[in-house]
Amino acid sequence: MTNLQPAFPDGFLWGAATSAHQTEGNNTNSNWWHLETAPNSPFQERSGAAVDSYHRYPEDMRLLAEAGLDAYRFSIEWARIEPAPGEFDQQELAHYRAMIDTAFGLGLTPVVTLHHFTTPMWFAQRGGWGSSDAAARFAAYVTEVSGITADVPWICTINEPNMIALLTGLPERASNAERERSSLDSRPIADFALPTPSDAVTRVLSDAHRRAVDILHATTDAKIGWTVSAQGFEAEPGAERALAEVKWAWEDRYLEVSRDDDFVGVQSYTTRKIGRDGPQAYSPAEQQTMTGWPFRPDAVGLSIRNAWDITGGTAILVTENGIATADDRDRIEYTTGALASIEAAVRDGIDVRGYLHWSALDNFEWGEWGPTFGLIAVNRETFERSPRPSLAWLGDQARASRTPTVRQLLESAETK
Repeated sequence: MTNLQPAFPDGFLWGAATSAHQTEGNNTNSNWWHLETAPNSPFQERSGAAVDSYHRYPEDMRLLAEAGLDAYRFSIEWARIEPAPGEFDQQELAHYRAMIDTAFGLGLTPVVTLHHFTTPMWFAQRGGWGSSDAAARFAAYVTEVSGITADVPWICTINEPNMIALLTGLPERASNAERERSSLDSRPIADFALPTPSDAVTRVLSDAHRRAVDILHATTDAKIGWTVSAQGFEAEPGAERALAEVKWAWEDRYLEVSRDDDFVGVQSYTTRKIGRDGPQAYSPAEQQTMTGWPFRPDAVGLSIRNAWDITGGTAILVTENGIATADDRDRIEYTTGALASIEAAVRDGIDVRGYLHWSALDNFEWGEWGPTFGLIAVNRETFERSPRPSLAWLGDQARASRTPTVRQLLESAETK
């Protein structure tokens, strides 16, 4: 029997995502650059020139558009815009406006993130998100940036505040590691060997987000939200109470902030088992990806359903989902499963507005270059871009979803 129900809603975004620090290169005014280049840096590798997307972004966007995608998520780098307190670089603002214009010109919907982990070094030196004026400082930056985002349809204020709230203690841990002449885990975002997100920083980030939302609603018609790292938590037998506690501390309290937003960005890669004592370590048998995460394409569906429940029905944009693998066939298999779980959520009435794959390009993974997430491979010596088969495959899925369904054709004929 022919299925007349469209798999995805009209206007569903199909795209890919990047972040400034991971792709642009030479982000010398940022706190991460200083952490990477410090004596006895805790990280194995440095971002350096990254993949030179600061200069090559037109090619990156063109490859996505030619493949059939219609959206591109990228971030504006605060450390470039405001290299010193209260000093805003107009040339850098023009640069990011040019990126927005390039996306529009190629038929890509720009999804702009205003803060993706990195901050200006001066902001970090003043206490970062732990300082009393952090939200006000961020609001001043957002006010300046709002001058170039008036026609941007989707704006993410802060990327993964739950990860920022736990990474606040990273510089101190790095200093301790240096004193002890030991090394810090080079995958701070990939692993759970970190403290629970800070309550105090969470409050500051929530305040900063709300201020940004007010500023942007006054200057644009964009849909505005923030993005939350979603872990797809699952309880072991008898661990339901621990699951509720961990979910709230790591994820749900950030989703609660999104109840009044236009959308919430869900960023999901894998699941995490919760025992009676809290998060459990991944077993060697589960480590099937380059980051050591279990191969769980269904995680994004679980995360979408949790976000829908906790927010009480805030629209959802999948702002990151992907897999680090050296075998592109695994990437296609994983994404096939992820899209199936998203489609199932849509059929159950959940308002999902788009899918942005992480990532468009292989990039700097916050301390190392090894894990390859990209739909596009990059030669780090020549910066040559080589689209993987998965890019064309995802573009085909996007084109197929935009093909009129039997029902749509019938309805169109009836109105003529």
